[in-house]
Amino acid sequence: GATIKSFIEDSGAGIKISPQDNNYIGLSDRIVTVTGSFEEEMRAIDLILSKLTEDPLYLQSMNAPLSYSVGTAAYNSSYGPNGVGGRYPNNKEDRGNSLTIGVADEHIGVVVGRGGRNILEISQASGARIKISDRGDFMSGTSNRKVTITGSLRAIRAAEAMINQKVASVTER
Repeated sequence: GATIKSFIEDSGAGIKISPQDNNYIGLSDRIVTVTGSFEEEMRAIDLILSKLTEDPLYLQSMNAPLSYSVGTAAYNSSYGPNGVGGRYPNNKEDRGNSLTIGVADEHIGVVVGRGGRNILEISQASGARIKISDRGDFMSGTSNRKVTITGSLRAIRAAEAMINQKVASVTER
């Protein structure tokens, strides 16, 4: 509780974590809800990810397939010695880190945003490069477009969280 309190004070964002006994069947993951201005939310996510990357068990789970309903995940886990760290977009080690997730074709519009505004914002805030597959280029056996996120481990996780948040905002309506 003290860690979360300090994150709330530092970021100015509201942070709520689901109870440990309220997990989905088969998952030990807990849901973290972050509220506030865009800057407050990004600061809170950065603090949370920093804390998570200190945990060796969390780092091991980074290479496991994700269980989101958003789609399938495929990792290229060629992490360099500086693979976990701050945002260094020009760092050679960071170029090898990539994550490909599937986003339902009908939700790509909200991820990209009008004139590419959302995807640009996500890229700038996270420090990750994001590439979306062309129309009709789907993850095999699905109608999910491929969204490839490249950068440091922290940048990838931040971008992934923001993309998932955009998708959740339209699927919860």
